[in-house]
Amino acid sequence: MAKKRPQTKAKRPQIADGEVPVVGAREPCPCGSGRRYKACHGRAAAQAVTELVQRPFEGLPGECDWVALRELVPAATAELTLKSGLPEGVPSVTLATVLPMAWPALRRDDGSVLLGLQNDTASGDISRDLADTLQRALAAQPGTPVQGRRAPADGPRLQDLLDPEGAFEPVVHPGFEFWVPDAENATAEVTASLERANAAAIPTVKLTGVDSAYWCETPEKNHLRWVMPHPEEQLLDALARLHAAGTSSLGEGTRLVGSFRAHGLTVPVWDLPSGVGAEDVEKPAAEFAERLAGALATDAPLTPDERRARGGLTNRQVTLS
Repeated sequence: MAKKRPQTKAKRPQIADGEVPVVGAREPCPCGSGRRYKACHGRAAAQAVTELVQRPFEGLPGECDWVALRELVPAATAELTLKSGLPEGVPSVTLATVLPMAWPALRRDDGSVLLGLQNDTASGDISRDLADTLQRALAAQPGTPVQGRRAPADGPRLQDLLDPEGAFEPVVHPGFEFWVPDAENATAEVTASLERANAAAIPTVKLTGVDSAYWCETPEKNHLRWVMPHPEEQLLDALARLHAAGTSSLGEGTRLVGSFRAHGLTVPVWDLPSGVGAEDVEKPAAEFAERLAGALATDAPLTPDERRARGGLTNRQVTLS
């Protein structure tokens, strides 16, 4: 028998953790370990992708409005300020609730960037996914949309890219004409798309007297949905105190009916009669904010009536995200 040639193992090139690219789960890990990617560097990447960040917008200016635009408002935009300033050839960066064809982002012909907020994301950290999309949009060719992808587990988050001192001032639109620079001269196809989108949008108005409160109109009744920054348990106690005292409404015919839970924040919801518009609840909302501040400052144990009120509010809480 022929003598077997002794086998030698060539030294595998070693790659630093931060340089390991993403490959298929069953492919050899690019780090040179000899193991499959999913059993090596892909393990940490998969955990980072699936780990849910409870408050993805925490630390951003206007966190409550980020939540509202993500979950409640059909058509709105807000200018974004980057920490490093605008790159050359990018005149502006604008957050939009929804973009045409549900694009994650769009680099317009003039170089400006639109970043879509209400898109499905590939990981448990919306902030990281949006930051990845934003970075790719800034580098995209003008006139092209940006497709979705899985963001790198060690990629930046919005908190790393946006100026923490920058203003965040949402502008609510009656429709989606902001999709195109010149809606009046749009093609027939674009016009038809706008008409379909506008027909599905619920009329929404942002109140001016209090922060992050949005009035909306539905066929049967109107609503006020108010995103609040307070810790959930403290806020529910305060709402229960007001509800038990009969001071949780926003005027005759209105009623606090429950709340949403969205991205780590609580969103109390009031039913309003159909004839009550946004301007009609400006003053009652401001007065309610004063009552709520007093209830939040109270740390006395809840009375039996307040505990029953709290139980009712908790039972009518719906989690959006």
